This record gives sequence, structure tokens and C-alpha cells, in this order.
Amino acid sequence: MSNTNDPINSKVVIITGASSGLGESTARRLADRGAKLVLAARREDRLKSLADELTAKGAEVLWQVTDVTDRKQVESLAASAKKKFGRIDVLINNAGLMPLAPLDALKVDEWEQMIDVNIKGVLYGIAAVLPTMREQHSGHVINLSSVAGHKVFPGGAVYCATKYAVKALSEGLRMEAGDEIRSTNISPGAIATELTSTITDPNAAEAAEELYKVAIDADAVARAIVYAIEQPHDVDINEIILRPTAQEM
Repeated sequence: MSNTNDPINSKVVIITGASSGLGESTARRLADRGAKLVLAARREDRLKSLADELTAKGAEVLWQVTDVTDRKQVESLAASAKKKFGRIDVLINNAGLMPLAPLDALKVDEWEQMIDVNIKGVLYGIAAVLPTMREQHSGHVINLSSVAGHKVFPGGAVYCATKYAVKALSEGLRMEAGDEIRSTNISPGAIATELTSTITDPNAAEAAEELYKVAIDADAVARAIVYAIEQPHDVDINEIILRPTAQEM
């Protein structure tokens, strides 16, 4: 799949939310570069289909149905990765939800869901891989935040709060990691994925539909992730913000 001089070749990479969107695009990019992939998502059919496709092209792929809101499932995912490949080089915390709505709509169940997936899911991922990365004296955690983690907008208060939290976790990990573990926070703008499909509030859905008219392909984010991973060990790409050129906010 890739030449042995490629810095990504043979790296063991866990990707959550790998069955579609950013996760799927990143898996394809990394497979082309010779990474050993550990793909996780809730949808077994999509996950298996992607794994079979990449395996047929020569990639080494392990897949495991995983709900990131379940700490034991995330721990099991990391354990499976280490058992099969012997190490964990990169964790891409990609799983996320964006059910936008104004606070007055009182969609408390959706608030809790966002907190469970967007914050606790990221923390469970970090907790699952950090001991192994410490043990091997190297590792890289890439968290998917959002431009919403830099700027709050009406209807996005809770979603923005979760993405601000991801940004804080990324920076906190960077500060605590020393020179062994790299931390990257990726903040995409409007990207053509399934993210808007979880919006149940009609007005918020309409606003998102308008914004996402300028959405760019998920591969744009995949390329940014690959860029962060391929840097030498002593180079830590901490923050990448990318938007469609036509996006204002």
C-alpha cells in the first residue's frame, strides 16, 4: 500500500466514528499510506463494508463495533488494537453529534447525548490509549473539535460548549504529555457529512442547511489529519482550523 520510508507506513491508528464522513475519508487516506487501521463505529454493516474494501486493497484492518459512550467498549477497542498490532500509535477521536437547537427548546436529552458522545467519548478514548502510549514512550491523540469550539452561535450553545471542551482537553493533554505524546485539535467548519442529520429542531435544521450549502468534502479534513500524523516525532501540530473558503462564521 505504501513505501517503507513513508512516516505513516505501519502506524497503528484507531479511528472512532469510522463508518462515514470524516472517519471514513481518513481511513481511506491512511490505508493508502500503509497505516494499520482499527476502525470503530456503531453501524456494523457500514464498518464491515469499509474494512472489507480496504483489506481487499491490501490494508491491515481490524474493525470493532463500538459505542464511545460506553467506557468498557472503548477500553475493549484499545485492548483489541494492542492485542492484534502490539501497539497504538494514533487515536483519532472523531465520533460526534450536532443536534442543534436553542436552549429554550429544552432538548435536555439531546444535551446529555452530546455531552456523552462529544466530551465523555473523547475522554474515554484518551483514557483507553494513554497507558499504552506512556508505556511505549510515544503516541498521538487527534481530537475532532469544530469552528464551534472557537465561536459560539445562537442555537449551538450546548454543541459549542462540548467542542470548547474538546479544545480544552486537547490543550490540557498537550501540556501534560511532555515530549512523548503529541496532541492535535482539528476544528472543521462546514463539511459534507451526516453531522446535520441529527438536528431535530426545524429552525436550527433550516439554518444549518443554509450554512452547509458551501460545505466542502470530508477528504479536506482527512488531508489535514494526515498532515498532522506525518510530521516528525519532534513536531507537534496542535491546532488546525479549516473552513470552506466561502464560509463566513
